[in-house]
Amino acid sequence: MALNLDELLTSNTEETKSNPKETEKVSEKDKETVSKVKETVSGKKKTPAKKPKGKPRGGNSPVIGNNGLMLEEGDNAKFMGVQLALFNMPNIDMDNVEEVQQRLSDYFTLYTERDMKPTVAGMAVALNGHSRQWLHSVVNNAPTGGAGYTAALRPEVADTIKKAYILLENLWETYMSAGKVNPVAGIFLGKNNYKYQDKTEYVLTPNQQSDNDYDADEIRDRYIAADQQKRLSDNSTMDEGQSD
Repeated sequence: MALNLDELLTSNTEETKSNPKETEKVSEKDKETVSKVKETVSGKKKTPAKKPKGKPRGGNSPVIGNNGLMLEEGDNAKFMGVQLALFNMPNIDMDNVEEVQQRLSDYFTLYTERDMKPTVAGMAVALNGHSRQWLHSVVNNAPTGGAGYTAALRPEVADTIKKAYILLENLWETYMSAGKVNPVAGIFLGKNNYKYQDKTEYVLTPNQQSDNDYDADEIRDRYIAADQQKRLSDNSTMDEGQSD
């Protein structure tokens, strides 16, 4: 039997007009009915649109698969170019404040031109090929190779290096707050280079009391009461044994 869609719509419309209070409900029902009839007549069923597939779980993790491990074209040349530039920097007079300032400025300029994040080790290498540990000693006023308890540098020079080191720390915080560095790598660098911590510390204070905190009469009464209680308990035990 063939279905006439026009007649179906006309009959449904007349029924709707007879009961205006249910106009909205009936109209929605009509739409659903017509839609189902059309699907039946055409023999085609609409399939819901599939959502675009996103990244799998852990797609941004630095420890799953090859995330963060693969170099893109040109990365290796850029990284090696910076290392060669640091290696070829001539030594400067570490007692000359102007030369140290200029070298630190050249160091930051080098990383800026190569569009790379500056590193603590890179700063140490720029300062006459020193190590990261040497730079930490200068910043923290620790011994640097048998120079006693102070850095073997003039105070003006040490202050200049400390200022540049603090700029590195501020830059690290900026990268972290702006989401421009992997969180795992960022936390590792913060702990190792800038002494950041995420541990909970408990401070135990011993309960120290002086002789004035004790009352001799109170202590005597406490022990006398305990002794009397013990005697009463012993007498009760003896009475129970005799009764048996």
